[in-house]
Amino acid sequence: MKIERQIRLAHGTRFSISVDGKEVARAHLYLMGNDLHNEPFGLLEDVYVDESQRGKGFGTALVREVVAAAQQARCYKLIATSRTSRPLVHALYEKLGFENHGVEFRMNLTGS
Repeated sequence: MKIERQIRLAHGTRFSISVDGKEVARAHLYLMGNDLHNEPFGLLEDVYVDESQRGKGFGTALVREVVAAAQQARCYKLIATSRTSRPLVHALYEKLGFENHGVEFRMNLTGS
């Protein structure tokens, strides 16, 4: 058996919010493709809001901006993952239109 590899690069965009010159929130959008669709799909990753700034709408604003960017890129879907121990994040995603659509499996390849 011979397995062939084709390198396909993802395009990433970093979004951030600063208050008084200090970054307090961030998120990343990665655009990728597959053989099933002509359009790309998006992966929302590393959404973070500083604990002292939570509840002020920064997470909502970031996710909405990422959704808008994914729509502008003509993505056919946007995937957001979250640990099962984060019900408040899940509620935010559902409030913003995401649906619980399965289970994420993960394999850590480094010590972090």
